[in-house]
Amino acid sequence: QVQLVESGGGLVQAGGSLRLSCTASGRTFSRFTMGWFRQVPGKEREFVAGIRWTGDYTIYADSVKGRFTTSRDNDKNTLYLQINSRKSEDTAVYYCATTASPFARVSDEGKDYDYWGQGTQVTVSS
Repeated sequence: QVQLVESGGGLVQAGGSLRLSCTASGRTFSRFTMGWFRQVPGKEREFVAGIRWTGDYTIYADSVKGRFTTSRDNDKNTLYLQINSRKSEDTAVYYCATTASPFARVSDEGKDYDYWGQGTQVTVSS
């Protein structure tokens, strides 16, 4: 049974940095592509970042490119999202997700991810 648990969210001021974590369990973490998405109430879920199982290939949404960095520690079964230069528009619930199949391509579409965490709220105040 795959479980994903996000942490690290909270109320933060604009500017500065914040790191979200997503701890996975239930299978061999190092074989699976991971992704980050976010959602604001009343809006569709938005892709943020994705990372290949090896950790050497990443993709980002244009809205976060240059400010967000995703990485993973396969020894710790943990995915990270480093958020720099926070903006008020980054306020959202952030979700990590993963695929059902191992060695899947990195995708920016939510339909390509099969397991989701419960989300962690990030609120950026200006």
